[in-house]
Amino acid sequence: MIEIRELVFEYPGHRALAGVSLTIVKGSITALVGPNGAGKTTLLRCMAALETPYSGCATINGLDTREAPRAIHAGLGYLPDFFGLYDALSVRRCLHYAARAHGIAPGAAAAAADAAAVRVGLMDRMEQAAGQLSRGLRQRLAIAQAIVHQPRVLLLDEPAAGLDPKARRDLSRLLLVLRDGGMTLVVSSHILAELEDYSDRMVIVDRGRIAGGDSIALKTGTRLRVRLASPRDDLQSFLAGQGVTILKADSDHAVVGMSADVSARARLLAALVAAGFAVADFTEDARALEDVYFSQTGGAA
Repeated sequence: MIEIRELVFEYPGHRALAGVSLTIVKGSITALVGPNGAGKTTLLRCMAALETPYSGCATINGLDTREAPRAIHAGLGYLPDFFGLYDALSVRRCLHYAARAHGIAPGAAAAAADAAAVRVGLMDRMEQAAGQLSRGLRQRLAIAQAIVHQPRVLLLDEPAAGLDPKARRDLSRLLLVLRDGGMTLVVSSHILAELEDYSDRMVIVDRGRIAGGDSIALKTGTRLRVRLASPRDDLQSFLAGQGVTILKADSDHAVVGMSADVSARARLLAALVAAGFAVADFTEDARALEDVYFSQTGGAA
């Protein structure tokens, strides 16, 4: 769906992206995370064909962002971190305007506006002025404007910023609905604790590069922390042979993702003991995501 190869982007005196390569599969939600200034927004803007890279390429459905930006815009929705709404217009008029701006014919714009409102749960607010909406509902309206033309790809830059806990939960549910409806989503976020509510994979961007060189699977069922009483250099290789996803590993400690099936956990523990590993700790882990993030970024906040 989205292929990025050796992408380089430079601002005057600063290289924002330094050879980024990434593949994003169709029908997934990929979260871009990283420190402020790491290059997340620049990467999104290059994907959206709003910036031209110095070198390398980004393609969406086989279309190069440099060669076919208009065609890419026709099948893509983009919501920046700071977005504007016409506060004096009703929700209906905002969506109708967005539909026409995306090239939808006058006779089809009203239906497109209604369809977008249904998808984000705003049909009961259609006659309310945008300026009267809460922060969470304004976010929904902005997303509705970005998807009114039914794009196949949706890029969102910090969509949860400034939302209260309930609005964030509602946003997570909305993103899942959009994904299940066939969209491919890329979401920039600083909120690690909520990524697993809606994301399939996490990409850590640090100093203009992909930390670790690849994306990290999040939908792994259960995360387990394994700690040994006596270090063994073959711990990582042994776990790799057991069919689990290794999130972090050294000679005496590992964090792995695996099926939530309790029998699978029992088999893993039995295999470790049978292989002579002195298992001191074998528990579910709730901080693995933060551990992976900080290990890849060198502790950057």
